[in-house]
Amino acid sequence: MMPDKDVTVVVPLLDEAPSLKELLEGIESALAGLDFEVIFVDDGSRDGSWDVIDALHQAHPQKVRGIRFARNYGKSAALQKGFEAARGEVVFTMDADLQDDPNELPDMRSQLLAEGLDLVSGWKKKRHDPLSKTLPTKLYNWATRRVSGIDLHDFNCGLKCYRWQVVKAIEVQGEMHRYIPMLAKMAGFGRVGEKVVTHRARPYGTSKFGLERFTNGMLDLMTVGFMARFGGKPMHFFGLVGMLMFLLSSMLFLGIGSTKVWAMYHGLEAKNLADISWFYVALTGMILGAQFFLSGFLAEMISRNNPERTNYRILERFDSLD
Repeated sequence: MMPDKDVTVVVPLLDEAPSLKELLEGIESALAGLDFEVIFVDDGSRDGSWDVIDALHQAHPQKVRGIRFARNYGKSAALQKGFEAARGEVVFTMDADLQDDPNELPDMRSQLLAEGLDLVSGWKKKRHDPLSKTLPTKLYNWATRRVSGIDLHDFNCGLKCYRWQVVKAIEVQGEMHRYIPMLAKMAGFGRVGEKVVTHRARPYGTSKFGLERFTNGMLDLMTVGFMARFGGKPMHFFGLVGMLMFLLSSMLFLGIGSTKVWAMYHGLEAKNLADISWFYVALTGMILGAQFFLSGFLAEMISRNNPERTNYRILERFDSLD
């Protein structure tokens, strides 16, 4: 399926009923003259958000689409289903709480197309959030820049702009919506731009941010970082760690054994191996090293039997005319 609209705006939401009508009006005004659609993904709301979405669809059947989850699955799941349903050549994501300004959409789209980028990420340079949210965000952004090698100031900004090909090539799970630029880079879409965007104070409701989202995000960062480096070659990590651990432990084991034999040969009193604490350290290290190596071997076997292992994105090709 190829895109048949100019723009798709994917809006994941949880209990944002008061803001949806105003948000749609802002998007309509910003994208006037373009063929666009708005996909509201209701992530298990209990405040009547779906009723509002249904009413907006009835009033604008060509512009408003809705997806409703049976329960709360998280923002990543909502974005994934929105991406799957998107039909726009350019796809936006934005939050439903009215903190993202729809008037930013035209300029972000122009930057994406004019500069030949794969995605443009918003940067909320001046934030209207409490300190309990801004400080963890700064730490998270610093860590993500170091791991990803992508120079963005605000990975967590919900306002982003993508080419259609990007959202169809990536899969968003867990809390990985924060790492979509990394996922795009892993899929071969590494041309990333950034734009300073207006961040407005939330007019309705309360923030859904919590400490568990920060900790889960950091764990997912470790996952994405590992997958980016070793996802296609797990033996390079597990095998190397296992081999080094086994060799070092074996050397320690041999050293302890040699000392015991030397003492016995010269008629000296030597401790029993069971009384030497380093003997147990060496034995444990050898066992763990073998387990790491076998884990890498099994992971490599699974990876090599993955039917998507050779799904490489080809930009161009020339074939014979025969």
